[in-house]
Amino acid sequence: MTVKVRNVIFTLCGAAGLLLKGRYRGPFQEAIRGYCGNFAVSFAVYFLLANVPLCRKKGRLPLAGCALAVVSLFEATDGFGLMANTYDPLDYAANAAGIALAVWVDAAASKAEGRPRPENR
Repeated sequence: MTVKVRNVIFTLCGAAGLLLKGRYRGPFQEAIRGYCGNFAVSFAVYFLLANVPLCRKKGRLPLAGCALAVVSLFEATDGFGLMANTYDPLDYAANAAGIALAVWVDAAASKAEGRPRPENR
């Protein structure tokens, strides 16, 4: 599997998390519904940007910074004026956690596939 295909699969996993959060019934339902969307979208945005050559060229940490900037700007601008968004300061933490997981998954998947770190390609 190529890195681009893998990134698309992980992007779709993040999108699926966003779509499925409303169906969750169980413990911490309010927290899951409130923050899982931010977490899942941030995860997806990281892998979406990972397929942009300019973003990926510098390595995982700059890529994570770009993804965090995008999702943080979404929060700060109330959905870029395109979507309704309810401000909650904990959304920023959920965004950062989703990107942190994405960086870890990216590194683990690359290691499992035996690929070098992006900076070394």
